[in-house]
Amino acid sequence: MQQIINFIIRFKTSLLYILLLFISLGFTINSHSYHRSKYFNSTNWISGSIYNTADGISTYFDLDEENIRLLEENRKLRNIIFNQGQTDSVEIDTAKASYTILSAQIIKNSYTNPNNYITINKGKKEGVKQDMGVITANGILGIIEHTSNGYSSVQSILNTKSNINAKIKNTNYFGSLIWDGVRYDEVKLVDIPRLVPLLVGDTIVTGAMSSIFPENIPIGTIKSFDLNVSKSFYSIDVELFNDMSNLKNVYIIYNKNRPEILELEAEIANDQ
Repeated sequence: MQQIINFIIRFKTSLLYILLLFISLGFTINSHSYHRSKYFNSTNWISGSIYNTADGISTYFDLDEENIRLLEENRKLRNIIFNQGQTDSVEIDTAKASYTILSAQIIKNSYTNPNNYITINKGKKEGVKQDMGVITANGILGIIEHTSNGYSSVQSILNTKSNINAKIKNTNYFGSLIWDGVRYDEVKLVDIPRLVPLLVGDTIVTGAMSSIFPENIPIGTIKSFDLNVSKSFYSIDVELFNDMSNLKNVYIIYNKNRPEILELEAEIANDQ
């Protein structure tokens, strides 16, 4: 207490000046509308800046939760889209649906090797199996090759072993999507007959001949094309929609009819 009294005595002149300054400012603000408006505008700006900063900090820490919520919404929407035609309702009967969708995140990604693989954080305990398709919000990504209890490896479309059925959008002309190991932002579509009219910029999507992916999932656009050695088919350079060097959230697709399709195809093969 004595220290406070000593402080006041020591700085009494300065403290008196500050007190009188605030009193004079109060009288000035109250007696002049211009000064009053400036004062309130300044306080509003300061408080607004503080609230905006606080809101930004709060939003930053809420991003993970918001991201999970958006992923779940997108998963439900894709479930509806891929099962379109089976119901007029926005609610999907999972027992009748052909496709089921599961969201996941990438924890490891490679795109510079001849045979690239991607690791995701979902595995057997979530029902992930070999040969399930994997896509992103922008397009196709690859196919599940191996699974453990909590993780899965995806054979990327940037893999020289990859071979996926694809077609030119709004047509029934289909071929095989492969990678030549050169550019991480391009793949090739081969076996398209030379009679097919092509234009640079045409969209390439998944074909109907796959039991892994639903039809019409985006892949990329035609960058250039040329006839192969036999001059009978096109070799098409496809610029990918996905930025394969910057990926995080993915969706795993399971075709519930695939086992039946494979069983039928096996019977046909055995009869030949």
